[in-house]
Amino acid sequence: MALTRLTSANAIPDDSIANVKMANIVQSKNIVINGDMAVNQRNTSVSGITGNSYNTVDRMYLGITGAGTWTQSKDTTVPTGQGFANSLKMDCTTADASLAAADNCLLQTRFEGQNLQYLKKGTSSAESLTVSFWVYATKTGTNIVELYDVDNLRQISQAYTISSSNTWEKKELTFAGDTTGALDNDNASSFILLFGLAAGSNYTSGTLNTSWASATNANRYVGQVNHADSTSNNFYITGIQMEAGDTASEFEFLPYEVNLNRCYRYYFKTQSSQWLYAINSTNNNSRSEVVFKNTMRATPTATVAFSASGTGTGTQNANINHVTVYVNGIGSGDTSLNTGATFDSEL
Repeated sequence: MALTRLTSANAIPDDSIANVKMANIVQSKNIVINGDMAVNQRNTSVSGITGNSYNTVDRMYLGITGAGTWTQSKDTTVPTGQGFANSLKMDCTTADASLAAADNCLLQTRFEGQNLQYLKKGTSSAESLTVSFWVYATKTGTNIVELYDVDNLRQISQAYTISSSNTWEKKELTFAGDTTGALDNDNASSFILLFGLAAGSNYTSGTLNTSWASATNANRYVGQVNHADSTSNNFYITGIQMEAGDTASEFEFLPYEVNLNRCYRYYFKTQSSQWLYAINSTNNNSRSEVVFKNTMRATPTATVAFSASGTGTGTQNANINHVTVYVNGIGSGDTSLNTGATFDSEL
């Protein structure tokens, strides 16, 4: 193929070049990280859940007060022919059919304010947001999805209906842009996407707030069915996508390694055991350094496990790029004290 030299007569306009460049550097259209439930660094399944925690699938936080006991797992039950390999499963193992007023069970994912500045929240040009997802549940009826502005204590809710028991259904909800309350331009938690599974009367006794307003608990989850009312209840979700605009597009599948690297900003677990080696020496000390796979959101909480045979004690010195682990007081014959480490910088 012959190459043609561009002249001023057929040059590419500057704005076209800029558009091509921006198309290659703009962030993923899906604001949700790991919405296809592919990455689970912590666990595949956790039982006996009764409190707030990250448990299995990365970036998916469970907020729970009362509202039964649950097992959460990464599951292979998925909608047929949609390209998904995994879902997040919530299995009620101890029922709570009579919720106390303050009880709730809310599956959520949280976002840094500095990553959402392009939504122009708090201005007259605020972007709409469209949330789409696939859901499969034993219990039918009304469910609530909520957007919550942490910085300004504002929120908006929308209801959707699970029509058929134990059947995958796709849901699409569009939320108007909020012209009040800009999000902080920092690495703290500014915005939360929440999916209701159960809510007591403190959250259901008012009128569902379907327009942006100051948060009033009574108006947040009006009509929410109680997925905690029977141990027969299961709730699965996958394909969570939140994007700017008033139309849901096809789910954005990212390569696994891209998904994993984005999760590393918030949580990193060493993949091989015994990366810290203590060699006998006259000083009885050892030091090892781990460079994180991605710059972490903030200096993480480092948790290092030591084997039963080790007699040393460990201290950690961490920042957003790496951690140095010091082990002092190593006993004779101790050659491998460390059996794994986690670094937590979650929102």
